[in-house]
Amino acid sequence: MVLLFGALADWMLGLVWDTEADTAGPRLREVVLEDRHTDHKVAVIPVEGLIVGFGDSPYSMVRVIKAQLKAARRDHRVKAVILKIDSPGGEVLAADQISQAIRQFQDETGKPVVASMSSVAASGGYYVAAPCRWIVAHELTITGSIGVILQALNYRGLMDKVGLVPQTFKSGPYKDMLSPTKRPSDITDEERAMIQALVNQTYERFKQTVAEGRQRAAQMNRDAGTPGRLLDTAWTNYADGRVLSGKQAWELGFVDELGDLQTALQRATKLAGIPDASLVEYRPVFDLSTLLPLLIRSDVGRVKVDFGLELPKLRPGYLYFLAPTYLH
Repeated sequence: MVLLFGALADWMLGLVWDTEADTAGPRLREVVLEDRHTDHKVAVIPVEGLIVGFGDSPYSMVRVIKAQLKAARRDHRVKAVILKIDSPGGEVLAADQISQAIRQFQDETGKPVVASMSSVAASGGYYVAAPCRWIVAHELTITGSIGVILQALNYRGLMDKVGLVPQTFKSGPYKDMLSPTKRPSDITDEERAMIQALVNQTYERFKQTVAEGRQRAAQMNRDAGTPGRLLDTAWTNYADGRVLSGKQAWELGFVDELGDLQTALQRATKLAGIPDASLVEYRPVFDLSTLLPLLIRSDVGRVKVDFGLELPKLRPGYLYFLAPTYLH
């Protein structure tokens, strides 16, 4: 109820503004996190929890982050962005869209994006950090887990025990790949090879994103006189799904610097060439006109009585950049 009345108050006071009116995006409100009494600003964009797309919802993680980047692009006082990551990863497509948006933002505005890793920035959480100009992690941050996973449950054995017999009509021999009612013994070597090829292709995209992102950042930082860490020549040996501490990631060149959010702020101001900056954040605002549609939508997760959104369960057949500890 606090959320509901708070949203209503914001709506009545007119403190919201539409950052993506042309694309039906979310409405955002600028909040000052730290006022340093300067005209310069650094925008903090959080990437928290499971990275998911949530379909075409205007409040999906992808759309919100794109809107926040757009707001940072429009405000000439914003000189840099800090991507504050606390995520174990998530859907491949959502992570890739965020990663591409960050790269495009830097290329088109020249404003540096500094990744600040919190407790967890693994798999897809690292994927979205890879194109950033600079990456900061705490030495105890859980990161790495570079890899791809696709899972599918099979309950044919349980069906056989209770006497259920599936009937499948298909247009081609591979139409029922990953079907939960198919006997494991009926899965052909060709089918396994097809699925593995799909996973491998996505995995190569992950490694390419890491290599290109770190190489581009290293070149830009070197040209600016602020050289960061270079990827270890054997870094691909550690891109096998294993998790790394922030310190291990720094030693291997996945991270440029060890520190916290203040470290990231200091680095962002240095890369932007400004002496100091206030911290701001563009937060999504829910008023009655946006809250009610969310309550009745079926593609944005289930809604509790207290208006909290549950994280969606992993969906069979979807590709994920996700740390193994968070699989369920």
